[in-house]
Amino acid sequence: MEYISTRDKSIKYNFKEIFLSGLAPDGGLFVPVKYPALSAEKIKLFKDLSYPDLAYEICKIFIADKIESKVLKEIIDKTYHETIFQDKEIAPLKSLDKRFYLLELFHGPTHAFKDFALQLMGHILDYFLNEDSKKAIIIGATSGDTGSAAISGCANCKNADIFILHPYNKTSEIQRKQMTTIIQDNVFNIAIKGNFDDAQAIVKHIFKQQENIKFNKKLIAVNSINWARIIGQIIYYFYVALKLDCYNQEINFSVPTGNFGDIFAGYVAKKMGLPINKLIIATNKNDILSRFLNKNQYDKKELLESLSPSMDIQISSNFERLLFDAHANDSDKIAALMAKFHDTGKLSVEPDILKNIQNNFLSSSSNDSEIISVMQKIYKEFNEVIDPHTATAVKSSYDFANNVNGKFVILATAHPAKFPKALAKAKIANKHIPDNLANILDAKEKFSILHNNPEEIINFIKSNSLNA
Repeated sequence: MEYISTRDKSIKYNFKEIFLSGLAPDGGLFVPVKYPALSAEKIKLFKDLSYPDLAYEICKIFIADKIESKVLKEIIDKTYHETIFQDKEIAPLKSLDKRFYLLELFHGPTHAFKDFALQLMGHILDYFLNEDSKKAIIIGATSGDTGSAAISGCANCKNADIFILHPYNKTSEIQRKQMTTIIQDNVFNIAIKGNFDDAQAIVKHIFKQQENIKFNKKLIAVNSINWARIIGQIIYYFYVALKLDCYNQEINFSVPTGNFGDIFAGYVAKKMGLPINKLIIATNKNDILSRFLNKNQYDKKELLESLSPSMDIQISSNFERLLFDAHANDSDKIAALMAKFHDTGKLSVEPDILKNIQNNFLSSSSNDSEIISVMQKIYKEFNEVIDPHTATAVKSSYDFANNVNGKFVILATAHPAKFPKALAKAKIANKHIPDNLANILDAKEKFSILHNNPEEIINFIKSNSLNA
C-alpha cells in the first residue's frame, strides 16, 4: 500500500517510511493513497474470527508489503494476547440495555484504549530497528493516557530512547505516575509548563525541523499522528460491529474525542465497507469539534481544565485527515486551510463539504456537571462504574437516541480507577482498582519540569539521548 501527505500528495511513501517518520516532511499527516474497499462478503468472513486473527486480517492490508506474513502474524499474536490484555475477549462488549452497549477498551497494561495501538507499535518498531540495525528517539505528547501506553509498549525496545511530554499538573495523579514511575535509563518524562496543545505543538515543531536540528538518531512519533495508531484502532470497530450483526441492524458509535484519532479510525472502517450508521463525536467543554460540526466554527479558544483531562485539547491533529478526505484529497487546499488556521486560529469549510461530513458524524458536548450526572446515572441504573471520558460518550448517545436508528456502542476508553477525583465528585466508590494502579501511588517518580520552549526541549533530548 502507498501513502501520501495531506499537504502534498505528489510524493508516495511505503508503510515502513511513514511508520518511522510519523509526521510528513511538509507538516502534513500520512494517509493511504486510497482507502481499501472490502466487499460485504469479505467482511462477513471476519465475523467469527478471534480478536488476534481479525487484527491480522486488518493489519496485513496496510502493512504486509513491508513485514512478511509469518512475522506479522507473530507480532499480532504477541500484541493481542490475554496475558497482555487481561480479558479473553481483548475488547469485551457489555450490554446496558437493548440499545446501548459499552465496549470496554481498558483491559490492557495501562488500562486505556491507547494500549491497542501502542502495544502493536512497540513490536513493529522493535522489528524495524532490528532489521536495519538502527537506533531511534521516540517522541510523544500526551494529555494523559498516550504517554503511559507508549512507554509500556516501547520501553523494552533496546534500540530506542523515549521522551514523553505531558502538561505539568494537568493530568490525573494516576495518569502521571503511570508514566513517571517507570524508572529506566531509556525513558524520559518531561512535564512542560503549559497545556497539551503546547506539548503537541513542540512535538510537531521538532519533527518538522528535524533536518535543521540534526539529531543523529531516527525520530519516531508515537502520537496519533502516526498512521499505525489508526490501524490499531480500526480493528475493534470491525470486531464489535460484526459481533452485533451490523449487516442486519444499524450500528452507531459514540466516541470520547480529543485528538480525533480514535473516531477517525471508525471513519476509516466505514470507508473500508463496514456498515456504520453514525459516528458520534463526544467532546467535553473543550468543544472545538462540536462547534465545527454544528456551526462550521473550528475556532481555537482558551483551553479549559476539566474532569476529563485526556480530552482537554483545542487542536485535534487527526481532524486534518478528515478534512483531506472531505476535500477529495486536494492537498493544496488542505495546506492552505491549515496555514490559515495556524495564522488565525480559525477554520471553516464550504457548506457542501460540511454537509457531507455531517452525513457521517454527529456531535455534542458535556460540561463537568453533566459528566458527573451521567456517571451517577449509569452507576444507579446499571451498577456500572464508568470514567469521566466515557461519560461524555454516554451523554452524547442519549442526546441523539430519539432521532437516530439502531444500537449505540459507547467506547469505554479508560478504567475509572484512573480518575479518583471524578469518582469522588460523583460520590461513587470504585471497589475494583487494578493492582498495577494501586501500587504506583507510593512508587518513586522520575521526571523533569521544563518550560514551554522548543529549544529547551530539544537541548534536553540531545543531552539525554546518547549520540543524539
